[in-house]
Amino acid sequence: MTAPSTAPAPHKGSHWIEQWDPEDESFWESEGRHIARRNLTFSVISEHIGFSVWSMYSVLALFMGPAYGIDPAGKFFLVATASLVGAILRVPYGFAVARFGGRNWTIFSAGLLLVPTVALLLVMKPGTSYATFMAVAVLTGVGGANFASSMTNINSFYPLRLKGWALGMNAGGGNIGVAVVQLMALLVIGVAGAGHPRVLLSIYVPLIVLATVLSARYMDNLGPVRNDAGAAKEAVKEAHTWIMSFLYIGTFGSFIGYSFAFGLVLQNQFGRTPLQAASLTFIGPLLGSLIRPIGGRLADRLGGARVTLWNFGLMALATGVVVTASVQKSLPLFIAGFIALFVLTGVGNGSTYKMIPGIFRAKAAAKGMTGEEAAVYARRLSGASMALIGAVGALGGVGINMALRQSFLSVGTGTGAFAGFLVYYAVCFAVTWVVYLRRPAALAAKAAPSEAKPQLSYAEV
Repeated sequence: MTAPSTAPAPHKGSHWIEQWDPEDESFWESEGRHIARRNLTFSVISEHIGFSVWSMYSVLALFMGPAYGIDPAGKFFLVATASLVGAILRVPYGFAVARFGGRNWTIFSAGLLLVPTVALLLVMKPGTSYATFMAVAVLTGVGGANFASSMTNINSFYPLRLKGWALGMNAGGGNIGVAVVQLMALLVIGVAGAGHPRVLLSIYVPLIVLATVLSARYMDNLGPVRNDAGAAKEAVKEAHTWIMSFLYIGTFGSFIGYSFAFGLVLQNQFGRTPLQAASLTFIGPLLGSLIRPIGGRLADRLGGARVTLWNFGLMALATGVVVTASVQKSLPLFIAGFIALFVLTGVGNGSTYKMIPGIFRAKAAAKGMTGEEAAVYARRLSGASMALIGAVGALGGVGINMALRQSFLSVGTGTGAFAGFLVYYAVCFAVTWVVYLRRPAALAAKAAPSEAKPQLSYAEV
């Protein structure tokens, strides 16, 4: 009697791909590249709208005049709540791809964006209670979670040599949703006035429906990406998961935190009107999003750790400019420093995410794995760790908004918070150097002195 097969049964439906090996160059050139780029394109569309919904409160705060009865600290708390929920939901979203399929989860997560958008359409008016606004802020968090599932999905489509570019394009296209919704708000305020936030919200309802339909029509599920609880457990126990989370707080946490807070700071520290603030807030997120793929490409060529190291050094310098401008009350210098910070967060976002698959590929080599075995190990662990790293990194956005809230409550400006951010970037610089550029090469040489061919060190990730 033949024993029953333990292999997973093939999935049903035309949108499931059961054989996928992007590291096979002949497969990649013949059909893999085309399929991967198609999925990347429509992943970006859904993630882009997700970021717009997630950051919606940072824009709607510009419409919330005195009639709403919400002070600056209350507005910072609303955007911090949205940031917190988005960060927490990134963990289950990241693992959902392997459980349900990348296409299937993208359809669901894109369609779910209708819930907070329609809720905002209903409640966005003077007289609504603060508790109601808080409840809807919780709902907008689902937009931030889309990033984790999107990145985990696209990571599986691309070969290691192109992951920096692919992940940078995917994340950059998503991140730019922050700038686009701010530009849309500027247009609405300029044409209809600050008393018509529902015009902005009504624009996004058909866009969400369109993104959902496009995902269903053009995206695919990868059969080989199975739900693997073991990979999640390994990622939690892996020290590099938490080290990279710490660094990602400094890059992405800064990007999303500053994106949410920039307009509020301009209004409350520099006395800008909603229209004046809206005319400036989109510039930083736009540049930071556009530069992210370049950060990934630089990391592909120079090594993610090297790019990340010097990027944190420059972020510390740019923050020094922001602190100086805040003390001197110089708006032009403040904007220049902030724009530089946004650009650097984009570069750092690209380089840090490139490091993740490289780190686990290096670990596979250190374990003596080669070929497909090494590729599978790196894909499992990097995919699982990305969900956790993305979630912890997004918590940086919460920290930035809460720090600014406390700084404004205490001294009426954000200077103290900015000084704290400078110290954090300096610590990130030191951690990157010690863990990925100084110690690993020496440890690798010490651990394997008899090898004819040196192993990949973390300095090359």
